[in-house]
Amino acid sequence: MSNSIIDILSPKGVREFIHSHLNDDPLTLVLQSKKYPDLPIREIAAQIQSRKKAQVKLPEWYEQEGIIFPHGVSMEQCSSEETAKYKASLVQGKSVVDLTGGFGIDLYYLSRQFKKAVYVEQNKELVHLADYNFGVLKAESIDRLYTTAEEYLSTENTPADIYYIDPARRDEANQKVFQIEDCTPDLNLILPQLLDRRAEVLIKLSPLLDINLALKVLPNVKEVHVVSVKNECKELLFRIVPNYEDETKRIAVNLVSGDQSLFEFLDDDISPAFSQPLEFLYEPNASIMKAGGFNAVANSFYVSKLHRNSHLYTSKKHIENFPGRSFKILAQTVVNKKKLKPFLPQGKANITVRNYPLTVKEIRKKTGIKEGGEVYLFATTLMDGSLAMLVCTRV
Repeated sequence: MSNSIIDILSPKGVREFIHSHLNDDPLTLVLQSKKYPDLPIREIAAQIQSRKKAQVKLPEWYEQEGIIFPHGVSMEQCSSEETAKYKASLVQGKSVVDLTGGFGIDLYYLSRQFKKAVYVEQNKELVHLADYNFGVLKAESIDRLYTTAEEYLSTENTPADIYYIDPARRDEANQKVFQIEDCTPDLNLILPQLLDRRAEVLIKLSPLLDINLALKVLPNVKEVHVVSVKNECKELLFRIVPNYEDETKRIAVNLVSGDQSLFEFLDDDISPAFSQPLEFLYEPNASIMKAGGFNAVANSFYVSKLHRNSHLYTSKKHIENFPGRSFKILAQTVVNKKKLKPFLPQGKANITVRNYPLTVKEIRKKTGIKEGGEVYLFATTLMDGSLAMLVCTRV
């Protein structure tokens, strides 16, 4: 993506062609490029591919006439609209600086909470694209700068209230990395400068990162937000506040069609109750699992764990607001084709494994159970160490 690409894709005729061929296969368009000698088909095909992703990931920008989307890694790594709006709900003030601007999604939504916003990006092509798109979106409050985070901080005159950082998580060979010390820019060098400014810092990191290890590296972390969309963990947000020395709050959030399911906790060390399977079964959402709230969720919702390492919960009465999936337990049996057959008239079931020696694939091979249907099977270990298969339906 470059400034010339903006020139190539912004003419009205090109935009109309893209709009009328959104449902076409991009590869087929490239193979048929001789049919359109006057059009930049390769660039158009790449834009169509990016727009298909944007339709789901960035619906507001997708609907905005004139927006041009990046290709490849930049489109893959940018935040979704839902997660960007969630970040914006966490902060407010007079000024915000995004030290790793990228495509600009996060700062666009963050800027709505501030009088002034500064976009800093070291990739010239992305700067041109952000400048163009912010103009289309009439985001007048955002200043755009082509420079590195380090250079910007060395020349900044007035500190911002909030600094946002989404470090690049790919190495020189374009391979994904997940450890803090492998990311760019180097947080170990930048964070001391930001804390000297007495500013808050919001850092987005990979959902694969070990939270406990990160907390040993990052200073003054007040909150860790584990953000999922439709129960798929998307990102970790570390909120750093100068001089904060108390315990870090963990906030597990699951975003589904504009709604938020939040679970907050400080201490997960209090042992929960344990029980054999009762009337109902619960599986916490992905954010709670990632945040490590295994005991906290049991104690908060008065449910019992089936086993210390199973992370499945049970109760006699249904807990309506449990943050995760809820099931009615129909039967308790074992992984055996004959014993399971009476519960599966269609030979289908949705299988989940929690703390069990076989994988889902191995269970399907052993029992012949096909995927799908309205029955849910949980293969797990119970509090007495015995193995069980719980037959359930959704509540």
